[in-house]
Amino acid sequence: MAISTGGGQDEVLSEINITPLVDVMLVLLVVFIITAPMLTNAVKVNLPKTAATAPLQQKKAVTVSVDAKGLVYIDRQPVAVGSLESELKARHQQGELSLNLQADEGVSYGVVAKIMAIIERAGVDHLSVLTTPGS
Repeated sequence: MAISTGGGQDEVLSEINITPLVDVMLVLLVVFIITAPMLTNAVKVNLPKTAATAPLQQKKAVTVSVDAKGLVYIDRQPVAVGSLESELKARHQQGELSLNLQADEGVSYGVVAKIMAIIERAGVDHLSVLTTPGS
């Protein structure tokens, strides 16, 4: 695009007008800002099915289980959720505690998150979440 400066001389001023370029970039920026949060919420996740992995060589770990009804067990012994933290702290004081957490697939995520928070407050450093091998 050439602009004539007038004045009788046939000089042509050849400069790029960047205003349309800036307008297009601002529109694209707004579009990306609006669509980016929408893309992150569209991910479907099915957590319980994993590939089989070899367990680490450790001393026998304590198993905390949550059944489909939300009842909590430590090594197959029923425990109230309120006393879970004190029980884990007592076992942790006896020595380093490795813990396996297994929860039924039907248990709500909120229940499992509460159990994991209790485990963290009890001071357990080694936590493994058990799943079944799937396809």
